[in-house]
Amino acid sequence: MKKILLVALVTLSTTASAGLLSGSRPDNLGVNAEGRLAPLPSAPHAVGSQAPEGDKKAIAPLMVTGDKGTYMARLAAVVADMPGAQVVQQDVSYVYAEFTTSLMGFVDDVEFAMQSDDQRVDVRSSSRIGYYDFDANRDRIEAIRAAMQAAN
Repeated sequence: MKKILLVALVTLSTTASAGLLSGSRPDNLGVNAEGRLAPLPSAPHAVGSQAPEGDKKAIAPLMVTGDKGTYMARLAAVVADMPGAQVVQQDVSYVYAEFTTSLMGFVDDVEFAMQSDDQRVDVRSSSRIGYYDFDANRDRIEAIRAAMQAAN
């Protein structure tokens, strides 16, 4: 039994260190022609502010305070300072970051899109692989929200 557990642990560690748990970057990231982020996957490992009200994956958007360009720059800085974060794309109305877990190398894709009213930033956070995320994506967005509110 110990030998089986050891083999399983070594296999999992090797898989993680080879980056095989990171998955591929989705090809549907960004804002579409209607100003919407990609739909959330059916698995419960994602949250988004464009999910229908009452959906378990729904989360409130971020509310802009002050100048939108300054807000988005501050948002990108807050995200970049978080553990495992890498800001991949940033402009005045969109921020895309990848979050990689330190232990297993799982990657989550996180997007922020300024809406045309310049007062709301829609969010989408989704794990690339797996089924459950144990609220990691929701907790991350709420931590970002708290950091942005504290920065005001």
